[in-house]
Amino acid sequence: MDIKEILIDATIDNVKILPFLFLTFLLMEYIEDKMQNKTRQKLKDAGRLGPVFGSLVGVIPQCGISAAASNLYAGRVITMGTLIAIFLSTSDEMLPIMISEAVSPKIIGGILLTKVIYGIIAGLVIDLIMTKLLKVEEKEIDIHHFCEHEHCECGKGIVAPAIKHTVKIFAFLYIISIVLGVIIEYVGLESITDLGFGNFIIGVLICGLIGLIPNCASSVLITKLYLEQAISFGTMMGGLFVGAGVGILVLCRVNSNKKEAASIIGILYITGVIGGILLNILVG
Repeated sequence: MDIKEILIDATIDNVKILPFLFLTFLLMEYIEDKMQNKTRQKLKDAGRLGPVFGSLVGVIPQCGISAAASNLYAGRVITMGTLIAIFLSTSDEMLPIMISEAVSPKIIGGILLTKVIYGIIAGLVIDLIMTKLLKVEEKEIDIHHFCEHEHCECGKGIVAPAIKHTVKIFAFLYIISIVLGVIIEYVGLESITDLGFGNFIIGVLICGLIGLIPNCASSVLITKLYLEQAISFGTMMGGLFVGAGVGILVLCRVNSNKKEAASIIGILYITGVIGGILLNILVG
């Protein structure tokens, strides 16, 4: 197979999933449009059960939930445990990619359930550890300011944002498909695992670092590596646990204590990596 054939295969494969990708994002935008205000209010009222509700909310495909959570935490409206629970359960681009690739609903459901359960456990444990942390009342920052800064077009209907997300993810998928196609054809999957991805600990550490990148490409790459059977389920989950998307960027911007923001990112990485390693031990 030459480069031309790889390009043709990548084009055909990705064009076939394009309609499903758009319909998935359209549905996600519709859900977010209907649930946005109610979700934020419930997060405020959740109290000690914040990590439970936060993890359940985080897994719902809403493009702004991790950003909103960072904003609420900066105002000490939610706890650190709730914030981490949301970050861990956030699905990002993993869900639409797997749906468009016709991955078994059982597998997708298992991934989402794992993220929810782990998010709840981790969030409750973190809150338990941080029981003596002072919760200072601060003025809440308007999340729409950050949506405009990130050009996500929240609040401008559902079609335009869905189209924008579809085009962006399609471009990432297309590029990554070509790169993976070249690697698999000329180097082989064994070479990918030789980089450390095949090791049940090192692979999770690497995917966790990839997950920290606040960009769609990170979850796209991790998901594609799993679908190509280049990484294990636990390794993929480690990266997806850590991947909180734009929420990390917003946290760094709105949280007045920058050292604390860095600590939260470190806690997220360590927690996500531990989860991935445990899953590698349990299920591979």
